[in-house]
Amino acid sequence: MLCLRQVCLFMLRHCQARTLSSDLLLSQISSCTHEDEVFSLVGRNKATLSEKHVGIAFNMLWQLQKKRPLLSRTSDYIRNHSQFLTLWVLAENNVEHMEDEAIVNTLYSILRLNVEDYGSLAELLVTEAWKRLERQVLYYYDLLSLPALSKFALCLYKQDRRLSPVIGKVAHIVDTKLDSIQDIRILSVLMISISDVISQSFRDRLLHKAGQLMEGNEVHFNYAKRVLQFLQNVKLRYHPLLEKCNKIFLKSVSCLDIHSISHIFGLYEQLSFDSAEFRLVVKQLLSATLDDYDDPDTFAKLFCTLGPMAGSQVRERLLVTAACMAEEFSRHQVLVILKTMQKMKCRNSHLLKKMASVLHKHVDTYQVLQLVKLTQYLVGLHCQDLELFAKLKVLLLGFLKSSITPAHTAAIIRVLAMLPSFQVERSVINKAAAVLPQCRLHHLNYIATALVKWNHYNQLHWQSSPELCVKLLQNINDCGFQRLQKTNNINLLLEELMHVNGEWFEEVLSEETMATCQRLIDQITWPNVLQLCSFLQKTSRCCPSLLDRIASVTVENIEKIHPLEMYSILFLFSTLNYDPPANEEFFASCIQHLTSNLSCFETHHLVLLGHILAVAGYFPPVLITKIFNVSFLSKLDTQLEVLPDTLKHRIRLHLMKLNRAVCLECPEFHIPWFHKHYCQRVFFNSNHRKNPLRQHVHRMLTEIFGGSHFAKISVLTPYCYEIDLECILDENKKPLSYLALDIPLDGVEGMHLRHDIKGEERNALPPGAQRL
Repeated sequence: MLCLRQVCLFMLRHCQARTLSSDLLLSQISSCTHEDEVFSLVGRNKATLSEKHVGIAFNMLWQLQKKRPLLSRTSDYIRNHSQFLTLWVLAENNVEHMEDEAIVNTLYSILRLNVEDYGSLAELLVTEAWKRLERQVLYYYDLLSLPALSKFALCLYKQDRRLSPVIGKVAHIVDTKLDSIQDIRILSVLMISISDVISQSFRDRLLHKAGQLMEGNEVHFNYAKRVLQFLQNVKLRYHPLLEKCNKIFLKSVSCLDIHSISHIFGLYEQLSFDSAEFRLVVKQLLSATLDDYDDPDTFAKLFCTLGPMAGSQVRERLLVTAACMAEEFSRHQVLVILKTMQKMKCRNSHLLKKMASVLHKHVDTYQVLQLVKLTQYLVGLHCQDLELFAKLKVLLLGFLKSSITPAHTAAIIRVLAMLPSFQVERSVINKAAAVLPQCRLHHLNYIATALVKWNHYNQLHWQSSPELCVKLLQNINDCGFQRLQKTNNINLLLEELMHVNGEWFEEVLSEETMATCQRLIDQITWPNVLQLCSFLQKTSRCCPSLLDRIASVTVENIEKIHPLEMYSILFLFSTLNYDPPANEEFFASCIQHLTSNLSCFETHHLVLLGHILAVAGYFPPVLITKIFNVSFLSKLDTQLEVLPDTLKHRIRLHLMKLNRAVCLECPEFHIPWFHKHYCQRVFFNSNHRKNPLRQHVHRMLTEIFGGSHFAKISVLTPYCYEIDLECILDENKKPLSYLALDIPLDGVEGMHLRHDIKGEERNALPPGAQRL
């Protein structure tokens, strides 16, 4: 009987669809150009409205709103209209009779219209769609088309039902129909909607399918954004899709507004992906339209996107405008402005005071992790508002008292240790002690670091506080050891180690962690080898068994490892100066893989790659000739403008070192030495030559030799290697005066700098004399 009833309902909906296809009222609703026209038709025909009319009316209301700019939409007017309630009641009473896709369209429309007060209808629609999905899974026939299924999945995602059983039904249908999906728009929506309920193998199938659909097709940038969102949801930096998405954004940059650009940069940051080429075109686009962003929302996004890569003039304009607009910023906008100021290393006291003033109004409204981030930003920016810090302290302690999760407890304790003049209450220590057994390694690290700091600066003032602190630190150490000893999954271990650093970990757990990795060495595979390399780089420890395993896994799976990830692997072996057993095979395989895929690298990546290979003693001709090319270097200079200062300085330094290595080791390439002036500039601006130890040794030498003109401090060689100290000895090993040899000395206080260096000058010594 139940099956017969479902068939009858299906036939009834089918017949109604055919009868109403020529319905005049249906046509009139579909032709409306204003919401009032829709409501007028509803009011005049409420007695004859069918579920088909109701569904079309809801859809029409959303379509009319959709055409308007975001700030001009009238959702309040719609949901408060008397005829909207009429539509609502009719829909609630006729949900069972609606067509499958009408249910989805109606649900989508009411969610887009932001009518949270009418949640009962949304619940009814979801429940009815769920029932029909279950029949689709049970009886293997299609009720919802793939476009309708993707729209329904998106509705569930927007309702935060990401872990509900109905999402599991959607995922099951996607799994069975994946091969038949040929539209990246549909697939991208389904991917983000089911991302929380899929297995790793299903995830990999989705990635492969998305890559296929994005290959060689014109893909809208919105679909590429959804693919990025999926990668962020599953916390996976998957380079093949990231590169395809980036190419789509580059092609579509003229169509991107500040909201899309800000969203893309945010996703790139979360995925630890960067594109200098995309940064460059965005910088040009936004710099040319600065005056267009005059409201707090768009300006805050402009500031966060353009600020870190802006030139001095544009940067100053941004800071001035931000200060003028400060009072209008929302609590979220203040947070992102402060985050960007820290990223820019901005010390603009006027703007910081303005932000602090606004924060006094908003500080009580932040959630716990927002408050933690806010405290970090203010401390990092050297904010001097003690009253604001006092408020933060009270709020953080309140959150700490009610906190029940180790992550929140550890994060709060970490930032409490950053607050100026913070006197630690015993309740903080007791709270820390209570959560220790549940803490992950980085949580333990946060708590231990805070305790050590408080103890060092005498911020623990109650009786027996030193003894209690020592006991708690020992408990933290024990918890760390126990966690490592119980670990039997290297992937989970590496995930925790990503966030661990600092003296406590290095002194207490570093050796035990290495032993744990060696115990789990058989679990090292090509998908996790990059995370292991990152951890070993942080520790700078040379563990032959782990390095040999990394080399073996890399060679065996060379084609599966993305070329950009090869850099991290080679960096580890080069910096540790370690040769695996099959050293030649290892480097030959890596270099072959890299040189066959140089198009994957941006210009600055190639410089870093060339340098790290040179450190290992390899100079692939195809790479060297590509880098030392006028057009390449010109492109590099352009892209360096938009990179963070730290990375920019690192790339320039490594290009110099690579240039020097090529000149000395591979003269057959005929590459000129063009970094002399760069080296001299860096040399004169550096603090290395003010090293107290160097100065002390120099003073001792001058006393022994009889004057400062017998020794030099901080000397540059012809290829700009820096020598700490230099003197010239004659054939009898007696010191010679630089003045007597007519070699100029300049500088003061023993700083003898030679900045016009030529090889001929260095050889112009008396017979038998030598430099030491």
